[in-house]
Amino acid sequence: MLRVHPNGVTLAVRAQPGAKKTAITGVYGEGAAAQLKIAVQAPPLEGRANQALIAFLAETFSVSKSAVELTAGESSRSKVFLLRGVPLPRAVAKLAAWTAKL
Repeated sequence: MLRVHPNGVTLAVRAQPGAKKTAITGVYGEGAAAQLKIAVQAPPLEGRANQALIAFLAETFSVSKSAVELTAGESSRSKVFLLRGVPLPRAVAKLAAWTAKL
């Protein structure tokens, strides 16, 4: 779900819009096709769920919202985000801490 990118890392996400609260809920898929499953409180209308995901990922990885870019899947549940300035070891540590809470 995490891949090295020249500007940071990319994160594959499986969005579940319209949830009661925004939170990481698990992993969707296996191996190279695995995606981080995130329930999003915002509805999938007018890009609101995408904006909520950007805000959530920025907070989770301790970066500004402008450092999180949706690179694929704008209108799909399967999305890819670029986390600018986030090195792979830091991203792995953050995800390990979050998934340990599940």
